[in-house]
Amino acid sequence: MTSTGRRAAAVPKRSSSGTRLVPPGPPWWAGPSLFKKLAMDRLGMMSLAATYGDAARLSIGPKTLYFFNHPDHAKHVLADNSGNYHKGVGLVQARRAIGDGLLTSEGELWRKQRRMIQPVFQNKRISQQAGVIAREAANLVGRLRNHSGGQPVDVVKEMTWLSLGVLGHTLLDADLGAFGSIGHSFEAVQDQAMFELVTLSKVPMWLPLPKQLRFRRARAELQRIVDHLVADRLARSGDGGDDVVSRLIASTRQEADPRVGRQRMRDELVTLLLAGHETTASTLSWTFYLIDRHPEVRERLHAEAVEVLGDRLPVYEDLHRLRYTAMVVEEVMRLYPPVWMLPREAQGDDEVGGYRVPAGSDVLISPYTLHRHPAFWDAPDRFDPDRFDPDRPANRPRYAYIPFGAGPRFCVGNHLGMMEATFVIAMVARDLRLVRVPGHKVVAEPMLSLRVRGGLPMTVHAAHGARVPRPRASSGHAGDSGD
Repeated sequence: MTSTGRRAAAVPKRSSSGTRLVPPGPPWWAGPSLFKKLAMDRLGMMSLAATYGDAARLSIGPKTLYFFNHPDHAKHVLADNSGNYHKGVGLVQARRAIGDGLLTSEGELWRKQRRMIQPVFQNKRISQQAGVIAREAANLVGRLRNHSGGQPVDVVKEMTWLSLGVLGHTLLDADLGAFGSIGHSFEAVQDQAMFELVTLSKVPMWLPLPKQLRFRRARAELQRIVDHLVADRLARSGDGGDDVVSRLIASTRQEADPRVGRQRMRDELVTLLLAGHETTASTLSWTFYLIDRHPEVRERLHAEAVEVLGDRLPVYEDLHRLRYTAMVVEEVMRLYPPVWMLPREAQGDDEVGGYRVPAGSDVLISPYTLHRHPAFWDAPDRFDPDRFDPDRPANRPRYAYIPFGAGPRFCVGNHLGMMEATFVIAMVARDLRLVRVPGHKVVAEPMLSLRVRGGLPMTVHAAHGARVPRPRASSGHAGDSGD
């Protein structure tokens, strides 16, 4: 037993020759069925691997995947020995789709990119964006209220537009609502990234397959959008601002080759646009699905929002008061972590949990399965926000819960994402009740993030007992940044 009272990682015995063992796993002839799961049921493949224990070895054609599913394993790969592990299968292939942005880059380029963008996410600056997020959330509530008692709305689409609005106004100083094609373009980019994963980038990009033609059009459209953002910034204020676009302009001007600088700026902005809205939109979509299924949770959210907010917009200090709302967000990210898989490639020989990992091996850490590990979570498939009550002892290892990743590549936007999700859920729960359309099947779709496949149609109703006020902005509160 560990100090938390949970199971320690099993360390396999050495073989008779003294060497460490390879993890167990399906026989080699199961490769075709594993390949099918990789293409059609990636979460099922992760769950299958977990049936072999905390470590498994999956052979899929020319690829051998090492799956590790214990907090100690995650700590070793993502933090303690992170220098030995670069981005792996899936993200390597996604580079052909989204370029060398912060999500896929490595080494000195990644460190340079991280240093450039880190100041934008400092707590002081993020706290100053609270008013912007609150107003975007109020706009969302207004749009939803217009559908009250009428036809269903697609909650995924609404959360996507909300997240793009927040991203544009908090990080880019731009109105992304002017680009109606951006959502469809990212759909095509994600489809291509998963196609690259399944085909291991063996299909030439120039082949005129419908999927690849759609991707090429989407990539061109996204480059047009980011070029417009850069040109607009230069026309308005040069490169002296502290938003991401201004910082990128200043950073890429240091490149010796202007063409390299322009391409790096495009890759960075495309990556930010994708990662900056997709994960939060996914978390919010799953939240409204789950609280509809658990009326007692919805009622507690409503009561807390009424007590804390009254009829005003939230301010930064409310984050500490919306305690139960934050617990709900954390539990949603446990069951449906937006980043469902953290793939790595071993640069040198290593040993993880007592198992030998040869150089060049593809290593998988899956928050989706780690967050449902029965040794560290009671009733792991049950939606129970109270397990994140700060007054209740966690009784689990630190790396049993990694919704934002871990180690040096810990998500830089975690504070902004948590504030956005908390404010949006509180404001919607205070005024409205979203009800899933009967008969609509909700299925998880593991793309670059863990999305709701095909959208989430829900009808809009006034919250029980709510006056459905039009929220007024607070004045004199720190964190409300004004217009």
